[in-house]
Order: sequence, then structure tokens, then C-alpha cells
Amino acid sequence: MTNLQSHFSKVALIGKIHAPGLAASAGVLEDIAQFLTDLGCKVVLEQTTAQLSGITNYPMLDVQGIGEQCDLGLVVGGDGTMLGIGRQLAPYGVPLIGINQGRLGFITDIALEGYQSVLKPMLMGEFEEDHRSLIHGKVMRDGHCVFDALAMNDVVINRGGTSGMVELRVDVDGHFVANQRADGLIIATPTGSTAYSLSAGGPLLHPSVPGWVLAPIAPHNLSNRPIVLANAVEITVEVVSGRDASANFDMQSITEMLIGDCIKLMKSQYSVRFLHPKGWSYFDTLRKKLHWNEGGS
Repeated sequence: MTNLQSHFSKVALIGKIHAPGLAASAGVLEDIAQFLTDLGCKVVLEQTTAQLSGITNYPMLDVQGIGEQCDLGLVVGGDGTMLGIGRQLAPYGVPLIGINQGRLGFITDIALEGYQSVLKPMLMGEFEEDHRSLIHGKVMRDGHCVFDALAMNDVVINRGGTSGMVELRVDVDGHFVANQRADGLIIATPTGSTAYSLSAGGPLLHPSVPGWVLAPIAPHNLSNRPIVLANAVEITVEVVSGRDASANFDMQSITEMLIGDCIKLMKSQYSVRFLHPKGWSYFDTLRKKLHWNEGGS
């Protein structure tokens, strides 16, 4: 068996920092930190995790410090927690393991109960590595960039909560595709194909597929259907009409869009590195989370 130190000597522990009950999870985080320490890892806590949990007996680092100094990020939370930290750590190439303390757990796939038996061989080098692409989006207004962000799941252009439909002009690599009147438009990565896009009728994309899904939300014209595009293209979406439109990145970063604004979307140069238990399969995740028929040999 490979020596542990050659893989992950310094591990960052990252909690569900947006949850009001993080202090109540301090015991869980401390147990995991002790488990890592017993295996010979040097443990640090992500700064906000340390502050909100009240755990003070480990060094703490901000995201930049984790990116520059740590070999691994261990995320304890749900998919939302992983989305947030995944985008921030992607430029540093730090691999991430997720322990699920949320509900669905598509990308935080280790159950909290009994995590030790699954995590130990992974820390010793027995894991599957999985890279997830990101969308890089820029909102342009009068020729200037007014908002710039990354998304791991999706970028959603939405109508206002009390307004009618928005009209959106969609271009792909400079070629006009359509003017769509709808409640909005979702541009999803393969990771995000199991999220909002799925509820809007979009297809599932395997993580290895280099593509994006464009899925309209409640389109006025029912012939406007989801379409899969190669992720090497540049997509431009302009707000033609509609009040109070907004652009959401993973439903975590949001900016308003005015009539005449456009958002330019392209594949980011960065990707997120996930580590899964040996033998992990994307199809196992789909069966479990989507409650598919589990018959067969």
C-alpha cells in the first residue's frame, strides 16, 4: 500500500459555511479532524468554517491559503457547499473529497455514517479521479464587463419574480440561433444536468461528455426544446425585452441584467478535481439519487 504522506500530507477541512447550524456540527468536524490526524495528516480548517464552528485547536487558512498550501480539500456538507468551494479552488488544482451532510449528494458522495471505512483507503491513494468543467461567464453592458463569475452547475438567466416573460436572443459562435420568449434559459454543464436543467426537461450528460445543455424555462413556443452543444463554443445571450432579469451562477452568485445587456459564456480554463472511492461509478450515483429501477445482475 502506498505511503499516506506521498499523497495528502496537508488536508483542509471545509464545512457547510452557509448553514446556520454549523456550530452544532462542530463535533462532526472535530471527529473528522482527529481521524485525519490519526492517519498522519496535518489538518487545517477553512477560515470561515473555523470561525462559525468555534473550533480553535487547528490552524486556519483562507481559500487562497488552502489553494497554495494544501494537498486535499475535504468538504463536509451538501452539493451547495461543494459548488461554492469547488469554483474557488479550481484555479489551484486542489482535489476535493465530499462527505455528504446535505440531502441529495450528487457530488458529495461519501455518507457521513461510516465515512472512516471509505475515506481511509482514499487517503492511502486508492481512489478514482473525476474532472468537472466550469462555465466562465461575463455580463457585458455598453461594451464593458460589469460581472464576471464561474459556474460548476449552471448559469440561469431568469425573468423577474413579478414580471412576465423575458425575450432572449441566443447566438452560438456568432451565429444567430433564436429569439426565445420564456421564463428564462439554463446553460448547464454535465454536472448541472442533474440540477435545474433536469427539472426543465433537459437531458442527463455524463461528466466525460464535453458538452453543455441549453434548456429554456417554460418557453412560450413549445417547439423550443433543450439542445446539447459542444463546450468549445461561445454562447451569447442578450436580453431583448423583459423587466428585472437576472443572471445566476450556481444559484450562488447573482447579478441584474438590463435590456440590451448580454452575457458571454465559454468553457473555463479551469476544472474541478473530484476524488471518489475506488470502484465509483456515475451510474451508481444516478440509480441511487434518482431512484431508478435497480434490477439486473
